[in-house]
Amino acid sequence: MFDIENIVGKSHRLLKEYFGYDTFRPLQEEIVTHVMQKRDSLVLMPTGGGKSLCFQIPALMMDGVTVVVSPLISLMKDQVDGLNSNGIAAAFLNSTLTEEEESKIMQQCREGKISLLYVSPERITRSFETIFGMLNVSLLAVDEAHCISSWGHDFRPEYQQLKWIKHTFPDLPVIALTATADKTTRNDIITQLGIREPKIFLGSFNRPNLSLEVRVGVGAKDKDREILDYIRSRPNDAGIIYCMSRKSCERLSAKLNSKGLHTDFYHAGLSAEQRGRVQDSFINDDTLVICATVAFGMGIDKSNVRWVMHYNLPKNVEGYYQEIGRAGRDGLPSDTFLYFNLGDIITLRKFAEESGQVALNLEKLAQMQAFSESDICRRKILLSYFGEYLDKDCGNCDVCKNPPKKFDGTIIAQKALSAMMRTKENASTQMVVDILRGSQKKELIDHGFHRIKTYGKGADIVEDDWKQYIRQMMHLGLVEVAYDRNNALRTTELARKVLFEDKKVGLVKLVAPEIRKKRFKVTYTKEQAQKSQPWNQLFEYLRKWRVEMARNKGIPPYLVFNDATLREIAVSRPESMIDLLSISGVGKVKYDAYGEEILEEISKFKQAQRKTTSTYQLTFDMYQKGYDVAMIGQLRGMNVMTVYSHLAFLYQQGFAVDPFRYIDKEDVVQVLKAVQVTGEKLQTKPLYDFLRGEVDYYRIRLSLAYLSKEGKI
Repeated sequence: MFDIENIVGKSHRLLKEYFGYDTFRPLQEEIVTHVMQKRDSLVLMPTGGGKSLCFQIPALMMDGVTVVVSPLISLMKDQVDGLNSNGIAAAFLNSTLTEEEESKIMQQCREGKISLLYVSPERITRSFETIFGMLNVSLLAVDEAHCISSWGHDFRPEYQQLKWIKHTFPDLPVIALTATADKTTRNDIITQLGIREPKIFLGSFNRPNLSLEVRVGVGAKDKDREILDYIRSRPNDAGIIYCMSRKSCERLSAKLNSKGLHTDFYHAGLSAEQRGRVQDSFINDDTLVICATVAFGMGIDKSNVRWVMHYNLPKNVEGYYQEIGRAGRDGLPSDTFLYFNLGDIITLRKFAEESGQVALNLEKLAQMQAFSESDICRRKILLSYFGEYLDKDCGNCDVCKNPPKKFDGTIIAQKALSAMMRTKENASTQMVVDILRGSQKKELIDHGFHRIKTYGKGADIVEDDWKQYIRQMMHLGLVEVAYDRNNALRTTELARKVLFEDKKVGLVKLVAPEIRKKRFKVTYTKEQAQKSQPWNQLFEYLRKWRVEMARNKGIPPYLVFNDATLREIAVSRPESMIDLLSISGVGKVKYDAYGEEILEEISKFKQAQRKTTSTYQLTFDMYQKGYDVAMIGQLRGMNVMTVYSHLAFLYQQGFAVDPFRYIDKEDVVQVLKAVQVTGEKLQTKPLYDFLRGEVDYYRIRLSLAYLSKEGKI
């Protein structure tokens, strides 16, 4: 008899011991229990949503080995390194190993010393009898399962060979996992894998910690300038810039480096050794910014990527969603930006027309373009694409921050939805528009669509406007595209509420493209609130400690502690083992590896801060008593510039110091301009030289303090 209570209890203990978490994320516990009952499942969760735990926890509870199919060598290595750092025995089989190393791993699997074995689809096909004939395989996990479907955006033909596993071992439980699959792709995954009556777990695709912004029609020079300014405002943050071509990756990286930044580029044209070097440098925080094609990122589980930019329009929504999902995987606020111009559409249309699935790829490109040009909450559009409905606007995208005008479009929506239903949901967007406008096209007449009740009921709306309204209806979750049925439009349950339950539909008023462009305005600023928080100094101190610890261990820094855990440690300042173990992300394994060291570092920081605070406190006490700067310097035995530095520091730390006793607004304006041109915001001499000595050093120092605290640099 299956003891669910015991399984749940054990899974919670393993979750805390090995991963440091007190509770599962939504659906994880239910999926683990389902897998432990040896039932097949299809799991759809967003990037960073915790898919891997759904098979890693069962692997720790089951006898035998869990075989994980993974598409990239780098992805396998990253996953295995992460598991090993958490004290879990895992290994991979790929072309980087010698025969002797492979033989040793297989022997460890037979002896029950390895819980998870990662293999590529090519390798599992080639070594089918060796793996499944010689090992006690308890579970098959197929990661990035959308690769098995020709409807998916990363189709890999070798994945389709996996169907033979279930055919040969029908009782072997299979869990298929993906972060990007529409309904058509989901059904195809089930068919292609041959899994039997799987339970589908559909997690929320909402990533509220990611801000979404689209920049339309920005010229190349302005685009490069904006990107340069943004990166300069985030000197310690890791980010990825996705470019359409190899040449543009190299060009952009070179241009940014010429402006004093340290970036690198990555694309499939590099040798395996070069790609490995760039990727390792990024993972280990040695290089924080990578300009790359979409070949980069799929194999990276780096949790502290703080921003992702698309230099050009992606070819489909699935790819875009997966790529922005590489930001903020630790749950902390992160930014995403998408730039596109008409030239991107022309280039991508050419690629689509040269592909093996022209109609499908053109339709998906049209969806991506519609997302980028839309005046509807962008998160609503993304979620509706994956079959999820967001009731309210997100408030964290450029459309929500600059809301367009809306009107009651219920009647327009009802006309279109009625036309779709009366065609038995077999009509494309163009056909539905032709019906509404009363077209005399031969195909329409041949199908008898001129006889339906809604024929010609929308003749007062021009064709292009109808198409935009239908796109909005897709984004609102009223309509879906059936790619496997010639892109026919299907209505959803929500649409039926509009037709039969008088649910209202708000549509955005259509505006000309040139007017739409004017609405976009972006200002890049640092996270003012975060930078001014008292814990931020300890966080930066611990980040440096983490880098040194990671280098000593030979692992990426985020595998020591991710940013979210490190920030919680900085906020709570634990003083004991009990305090540290209460923090999310710190389990027994992590504590044994790093607990004593990090507690010691926190203690050192507190002692140094107390010494520092005492000297600054003396300066502040004299300032409050009304002493001028010269008097404070004389009484404290320090030069005047040091006193000004104390006052600047005190102001940034939230003490009641008024910098405008010593500077005026013109000083601030001049210093801000100097920072923007030079990129320097810490050292005063380069700014003094740029300003030709017209602003004194102390005024520069206080102006920098003001600009930093106000989040303007």
